[in-house]
Amino acid sequence: MSASSPLRLYWETARHLKPVQIWGRLRLIAPAAKPILRRAPPQRGYDPARWTASAHRRQSQFSPNAFRFLNEERSLAEHGWDGADVPKLWRYNLHYFDDLNAEGAAQRGDWHRALIARWIAENPPGRGTGWEPYPTSLRIVNWIKWARAGNALPPDAVQSLAVQARWLTRRLEYHLLGNHLFANAKALVFAGCFFEGEEADGWRALGHRILAREVPEQILADGGHFELSPMYHALALEDMLDLANIERSAGFSVPPAWDGKIAAMRRWLAAMSHPDGEIAFFNDAAIGIAPPPRELEDYAARLGFAPSAAGEGGTEWLRESGYVRLARGNAVALLDVARVGPDYLPGHAHADTLSFELSVGGLRVIVNSGTSVYGTGAERLRQRGTAAHNTVEIDGENSSEVWSGFRVARRARPQRLSVTQGDADQVVTCGHDGYARLSGRPHHWRTWRFGTDRLAVSDRIEGRCRSAVAAFHFHPALTSRVAADGASGALEAGERSVLRWRVEKGRARIEPTTWHPEFGVSVPAHRLLLSLDEGESTIEFFWNDI
Repeated sequence: MSASSPLRLYWETARHLKPVQIWGRLRLIAPAAKPILRRAPPQRGYDPARWTASAHRRQSQFSPNAFRFLNEERSLAEHGWDGADVPKLWRYNLHYFDDLNAEGAAQRGDWHRALIARWIAENPPGRGTGWEPYPTSLRIVNWIKWARAGNALPPDAVQSLAVQARWLTRRLEYHLLGNHLFANAKALVFAGCFFEGEEADGWRALGHRILAREVPEQILADGGHFELSPMYHALALEDMLDLANIERSAGFSVPPAWDGKIAAMRRWLAAMSHPDGEIAFFNDAAIGIAPPPRELEDYAARLGFAPSAAGEGGTEWLRESGYVRLARGNAVALLDVARVGPDYLPGHAHADTLSFELSVGGLRVIVNSGTSVYGTGAERLRQRGTAAHNTVEIDGENSSEVWSGFRVARRARPQRLSVTQGDADQVVTCGHDGYARLSGRPHHWRTWRFGTDRLAVSDRIEGRCRSAVAAFHFHPALTSRVAADGASGALEAGERSVLRWRVEKGRARIEPTTWHPEFGVSVPAHRLLLSLDEGESTIEFFWNDI
């Protein structure tokens, strides 16, 4: 086994950090400055006709005290804003105020006004979860969106917004960078567009200085968000659309580069979505956290952006982010030939190198396990592990050393990627070195051969190992049927045949597993495990009888 010592794990994780992240962590040790409570700047005048309705999430408030986040319903009256028995991610969501701009929010205006007043009364400046930088950033944006949607913020809420913006400027999340720092900058731009005067101009200018660095780094040339999670990509696209919205409504010009980035991000999201209209599950990804892709497209259209020009067939190679979309007829395959993410920010990475997902006839068929929990528990580690994805696990190890809740030590790196599109087949070949840390220095190589009515997946191990097993997780809505020879089978949706499979090389077995399409959701499912005999295996999936 290659289990690393704690010291090795910390070193292999920390050596990739940027100096600003280390400096940011040291700043957290210093005593926090007191909140600045002076009077808020005046509000900036704006033309309501310039504000566009933003993207909507699901309803999360169901009475003045009842909230549902992460598929768990709790009472504010019972647990308060910071109940010790409530998971931190749930508490974070409570402090976001997403419901102010969710589906049907206009019918809950009285609840929202009361909730804002209650938050101000029960969360003194600088104290509790709600004043951490990330929930502060999201709350600033949501309160301002709510106000721009035609709701009057009372004077104490306007005053609180200014206090929150001042607090945030001294707690920017440089120790994390990534989507957290982006959210901080977005909130400062929103505050700077909501208020006017020298102080407000300073907030907006600081937000823009951060975005001037972060947008080119975080949004890759192919449009993908650099953390390589379709879920976080959708959140980043919403951020960019929101920023364009607030800048226009305040009478400012949107930076010219943003239009091109937004167009590329929309194309990327379309490429990384299944025909059912929702995102693929690579790295941390789940449905119900970001607005659905269709909702984001509608938002972009309301803002006047041209329709997305995402391709519908053939091969779409997202070179910078490292994904490939193969589409032909009624089948779509999404392949992960990417690195785990930025070297200094792999917190949302899974050990899923060379995994893939497959849809046929509009149905998801082969699926990664998804994400239902954060935190530091065993289930979080399992869901991040290689065995929870449609790729090869060697000697019971993960291809990248995921550990704790959001850390990665030694990481798999793709090698010798080849993408070709012929008249008959689309062929993608790639390997990775994630298992080279093991004693036999094994390397995993995989070839996908995608035809009109079939997908062949061939795996090969170079180097020595005790075991190598390829996993193929089936969507839980499908029933698995295995032939008597154990080397072939079928997947059915009711009485409809969706997919047949046949093992050409290797030994197959079916076993139970679980699928996690949303946070807090675990659905029984099955997976096919294919042992690589003599270091090789090939399986073919057919859908020509649909």
